[in-house]
Amino acid sequence: MNAHDALKRSAAMSAMVIGKYTEDLSDAELLTRPAAGCNHLAWQLGHLISSECQLLDGVCPGAAPELPAGFAENHSKEAAASDDPSQFCTLAEYQQLQAKVREATAAAIDKLSAEDLDQPGPEHMRDFCPTVGDMLLLIASHPLMHAGQFVPVRRALGKPVVI
Repeated sequence: MNAHDALKRSAAMSAMVIGKYTEDLSDAELLTRPAAGCNHLAWQLGHLISSECQLLDGVCPGAAPELPAGFAENHSKEAAASDDPSQFCTLAEYQQLQAKVREATAAAIDKLSAEDLDQPGPEHMRDFCPTVGDMLLLIASHPLMHAGQFVPVRRALGKPVVI
């Protein structure tokens, strides 16, 4: 396995985990917060999608697909406190967008050489992601940083263990 394959497989594993945690949730259940002061699952799904686009464009300008109008704003830090269902998507819409964005990320990875992965990451992220490869690893693993918040929601809703 080469670095490109490892990045894409890591991204696929992260997507599978989030997919398993959300596949049996209703649109209304996506508005459940794991605890006071935490972001609900709908916001988190949108944040993951928006973040992936921003991070991808940071290392491969123009590679991320365009998101629907207002999507990034509805999933910004400023909108995190909102419980207004009209500001958020359905599970099916999040799933479709996530798949589209993940396809774009995989295609961008395929276009990079091994040397490209060692190039410096975006300056504002270099402390955290010194190289393009590090930035792509962040993209791949970012959903797992949020996955632990999905489990308490599932337990509170009486959903079965899926992983």
